Amino acid sequence: MSDAAVHRAADAVRARHARPPEVAIILGTGLGGLGRELAVQTEIPYQDIPGFPLATVESHAGRLLCGTLGGRSVVAMAGRFHRYEGYALQQVAFPVRVLRALGARILMISNACGGLHPLWSPGDLVLLTDHINLLGDNPLVGPNDEREGPRFPDMSAPYDAELGRLARAVALERRITLREGVYAAVGGPNLETRAEYRMLRFSGADVVGMSTVPEVIAAVHAGMRVLGISIVTDMGLADALEPADIQRIIRTAAEAEPRLTTVFRGVMERLAA
Repeated sequence: MSDAAVHRAADAVRARHARPPEVAIILGTGLGGLGRELAVQTEIPYQDIPGFPLATVESHAGRLLCGTLGGRSVVAMAGRFHRYEGYALQQVAFPVRVLRALGARILMISNACGGLHPLWSPGDLVLLTDHINLLGDNPLVGPNDEREGPRFPDMSAPYDAELGRLARAVALERRITLREGVYAAVGGPNLETRAEYRMLRFSGADVVGMSTVPEVIAAVHAGMRVLGISIVTDMGLADALEPADIQRIIRTAAEAEPRLTTVFRGVMERLAA
């Protein structure tokens, strides 16, 4: 997506909410309730933002929420986009570029995921320390605009160490279990076979999902600091696999969401001025 398209979208948001955000948040499947914790001043439907895709997945509301959380100016995406909806990864990552153009320097990103670690359980929060891109594509493919970021961005540490330290501190203080692990992004929309779960675990992944990585790549490319937290909603243990229940997955995400909100809010409250 062109620089001009990014700025057209950003201008459309500014026309309805002038205050620049310090922090951007992307809410994953079943996690739209975090938006209710925001002191929302402006809601903007995605269809009112030029160039924004439209959310087509259940539990993704499709609105940009502008307001405050934890004393910080925030813009939150209540609903994200996925490759399996038919969008190119450049479209999936486009909103991140808009959020950066609005002024956000920190991205807090959440998702619902399948757990691959045998000692973890549904409802666990997982602090992302790294990821594996198995989408077969990259949002940076194509001409590079040096004004947005370098042609070959370093990805040795895509998730910010200081934000991770703050998240651990908040979780410890609030007695919230916070695992740490590697997220593998796959295309979907089907969930994985037993052999695929086994392969993912052997590859070094602790959780698996169908989102997050394109947005993180775009954020790092744009110089943003990233905090990623997943909620384990179902277990992908190859030798004890149960049929997927999407409603149960959404319900598990919603039940764990207050803990995610607590961590996100606590991190914002601890950010340096």
